[in-house]
Amino acid sequence: MLAVAGAQAAIQLIPKLSTPARARILTPTYNEHVAALRGAGWHVVEVTTLAALEGADLAVVVNPNNPDGRGHAPEDLLRLTARVGRLVVDESFADARPDLSLAAKAGQERLIVLRSFGKFYGLAGVRLGFILGSDADIATLTEIAGPWPVSGPAIAIGEAALSDHGWAEATIARLHTEAARLDVLVQSAGWKFLGGTELFRLYDTPDATAARDRLAQHQIWTRMFPYSDRWLRLGLPGRPAEWDRLAAALRD
Repeated sequence: MLAVAGAQAAIQLIPKLSTPARARILTPTYNEHVAALRGAGWHVVEVTTLAALEGADLAVVVNPNNPDGRGHAPEDLLRLTARVGRLVVDESFADARPDLSLAAKAGQERLIVLRSFGKFYGLAGVRLGFILGSDADIATLTEIAGPWPVSGPAIAIGEAALSDHGWAEATIARLHTEAARLDVLVQSAGWKFLGGTELFRLYDTPDATAARDRLAQHQIWTRMFPYSDRWLRLGLPGRPAEWDRLAAALRD
């Protein structure tokens, strides 16, 4: 395992692991995977099914996916490793879905697993992420990353948080409840639920730009996507006052 300065640092390192060739990415998904690979000289094709990834020198799957939350069974992904040169599974949002994780299998050849820290633990400023893979791949990435890829305070904070299993279990239960609550609230405004994870939800709106601007007037920030003028992603509110503010914004 290699600790790096956040999931974005991991995404930037992966294209350097081997000579640029043919990459395929399961989309729609987080845009930075395409950008990082193309920027490093890879020929990238975006596909929409796991089967279409077969034959790639490098295949990327975000599991569960951002922004629609689509999940893939670990056994399906393990079968795919035999049909690609290397499979990269981005598990940035998998903390609340341990049933989807391939982290325990990441020592095998041709499999790389990326994990985030700040998303689930709400500490993005710590800048901590992890790359899990075979000994050979991790040795190569460690050399590329150079000395001190992560600060000492980040390591200390990460160790303390990751050791608190009780907090993680309680948080997963709370997120399940609050995600369902958010779906009910937003759908009451006439938006359609499309998917998501325990940390964010994706909705179909009549006009994503208008919806974004309307919520922004209430200091509620959302995410739009270049491939849809209707999709809008919302994070879960925190304190009771934030739930009230979202409810008021949706009524306007």
